[in-house]
Amino acid sequence: MDGTLIDSEPYWIVAEQELVSSFGGTWPVDDGMDLVGQGLEVSARAMKSRGVDLPIAQIIDRLTSRVLEQAVEHLPWRPGALELLLAIRNAGIPTALVTMSMRPLAEHIASAMENPLFDVIVTGGDVDNAKPHPEPYERAARLLGVEITSCVALEDSIPGLASAASAGAVTIGIPAHVVLPEKPKYTLWPTLEGRTVEDLVHHFHTQTSQRSLQEDTV
Repeated sequence: MDGTLIDSEPYWIVAEQELVSSFGGTWPVDDGMDLVGQGLEVSARAMKSRGVDLPIAQIIDRLTSRVLEQAVEHLPWRPGALELLLAIRNAGIPTALVTMSMRPLAEHIASAMENPLFDVIVTGGDVDNAKPHPEPYERAARLLGVEITSCVALEDSIPGLASAASAGAVTIGIPAHVVLPEKPKYTLWPTLEGRTVEDLVHHFHTQTSQRSLQEDTV
């Protein structure tokens, strides 16, 4: 969600900086970028180390509320993301939103259009193990009633890519605020702008064919 569908990472930075500064600390932008894609508990623990004297759950609630305030004012969709998502929905392909953000923000994004954008939402509060663990994507596939190996995952962060790929999904990285290293476990697209359902289908078949060849070779 954050960075793949909407360019909300700047919203998180604002929320983090405001919270840390309210306790007399500082929170450079680079510190926020280091946490992109991680579970919110990781972010909360990092802020506690900077002097935020609040329980982990309260830090997460404060951050989520502040980001949601900004998202309600304006949803900064990433290039091509909404168009591709709507095309996927129109094609009747089941969709899941897999995010380590909390449910109020995820549901706001999912209900941004007249019709729901996702069949399933998996948030950080729904799993025991956050990204980069495979559990979030495994749970999403299970809730959709499909095999994870039949899924394509779109991600913008290193933890997200690791989560999706290790779960078994065909995985595509779309860089936003973090440089994504090239690795054989996933493919990088510079943006979703101009991408179509046909592109996803073609990529899925190409990647699954390569997997089968590798398994046959082994």
